[in-house]
Amino acid sequence: MRGKAWMLTAVALTGLGLAQIRADGSSTVYPITQAVAEEFVTRNPQVRISVAFSGTGAGFQKFCRGETDVQNASRPIRKSELEACQKAGIQFIEIPVAYDALSILVNRQNTWAQCLTTAQLKSIWEPNAKVNYWKDLNPAWPNRRIVLFGAGTDSGTFDYFTEAIMGRAGSIRKDYFPSEDDNVIMRGVTGNPYAMAFVGFAYYEENKDKVKAVAIDHGKGCVLPSRETVLDGTYQPLSRPLFIYVNVKSLDRPEVQAFVDFYLSPAARRAIRSTGYVELPDEAYRIGQGLVARKKTGSFFTDLPPGTPLAKFIEELRKEVQ
Repeated sequence: MRGKAWMLTAVALTGLGLAQIRADGSSTVYPITQAVAEEFVTRNPQVRISVAFSGTGAGFQKFCRGETDVQNASRPIRKSELEACQKAGIQFIEIPVAYDALSILVNRQNTWAQCLTTAQLKSIWEPNAKVNYWKDLNPAWPNRRIVLFGAGTDSGTFDYFTEAIMGRAGSIRKDYFPSEDDNVIMRGVTGNPYAMAFVGFAYYEENKDKVKAVAIDHGKGCVLPSRETVLDGTYQPLSRPLFIYVNVKSLDRPEVQAFVDFYLSPAARRAIRSTGYVELPDEAYRIGQGLVARKKTGSFFTDLPPGTPLAKFIEELRKEVQ
């Protein structure tokens, strides 16, 4: 019965004037929320959903000021952001919606960098890095500068990558090209044969004919990002959960309640799959439905370690309903 709740709520929307829902935050989660929103609006044309991508950090600033109903996040909320929401009286529900394989990409003309260890990644991206040319990693590789592209400092992808690879969020060399727009990053990689970038898996999937993914060796051999390696937990340490945060007060509006119910329903799975991200097990969405039904607020994943395998994440998620 719960799986059909969004349909019952959606029926109640009939007769309302034009209703508006505002979502912002992560550019990584943007394709998911946008795809779900398009499917929802097809069924509920009297609702308009604005989905923007200012980055996870900038999005939380807006969310904690009460400017948005839904916050897309490619990392869990920080303690400082949690305190900002509490100070403003913003209560929220934290809902996992998918899993990502943060991907290291190079130009298709790059025939040498097929696999990198996490130690090599750190040597490339760390502050004051001594690795500047491809040959600095391997003398047989080109004597050409590595041109680096990646997420900007307002991005949850930036936070996650730097914490997972450098060991501290925000720790990175200053001479890379940052952007909050993943499509700008993709153009940087496709336009330079010596480029490297880190982006969410969906952007790799969408551009497979233009870029190549680099396998990552975290001590157990080279592993490429894929749906299969996320599910079996072997793509480490760049597998990560993706979230939406919902303002509890916004749920008093029937259009927001209907949208969130739809987001967690089986009907939305096709939209999530279409983005290239890894959908969660059905159990995870049922838990999310329960959290929304009970309006269980707060964050349970603020201290989640980078690279937590999907199976371990689901174990932690179960604790939310205990």
